[in-house]
Amino acid sequence: MSVKDRVRVRETRLLSDNWYVLKTTSFDWKRRDGTWQTQHREHYDRGNGAVLLPYSLPGRTVLLVRQFRYPAFVNGYDDLLIEAAAGLLDNAEPETRVRAEVEEELGYRLGTVSKVFEAYMSPGSVTEILYFFVAEYDAGMRIGDGGGHPDEGEDIEVLETTIDEALSMIADGRIRDAKTIMLLQHLALTVFRS
Repeated sequence: MSVKDRVRVRETRLLSDNWYVLKTTSFDWKRRDGTWQTQHREHYDRGNGAVLLPYSLPGRTVLLVRQFRYPAFVNGYDDLLIEAAAGLLDNAEPETRVRAEVEEELGYRLGTVSKVFEAYMSPGSVTEILYFFVAEYDAGMRIGDGGGHPDEGEDIEVLETTIDEALSMIADGRIRDAKTIMLLQHLALTVFRS
């Protein structure tokens, strides 16, 4: 049985359409035992996104960004988050959009880009699918300073660090961003094996 045959939407109401869209829905769910149960959920639709982690084999390095994230701050994190370059698709193809984000945030124009997987990042409340990419970089690909768009509120610092230091930053809590942890672990298991 398809999941769509197990869901009957009763009502959906818009709660907010300020930054992104927040809705609340009442629906009936057909349980495994065949009985129907009424449930209520809120879901946040911010669109889908893409993330890319550039790496250099000769230097065993990766390029990351450091920036302020208000939701992390209000949840008690009193530091800037260290992340891989990422952004919303805004109706573009994932590879096209993530290349643009890397240019804006890191200041690099990359060659070959490889999609490694896609994932729901918080499927209990957020609709977003995130497309994950990696790509090799070198100094000749640098076209600017990066830093993002100040008019969009971006104030991004570019970090180049070794894969070993980045993995240490996960272990000691300096890197807490899930998408970044996933890509660093992917590179550690597939590219920087030693």
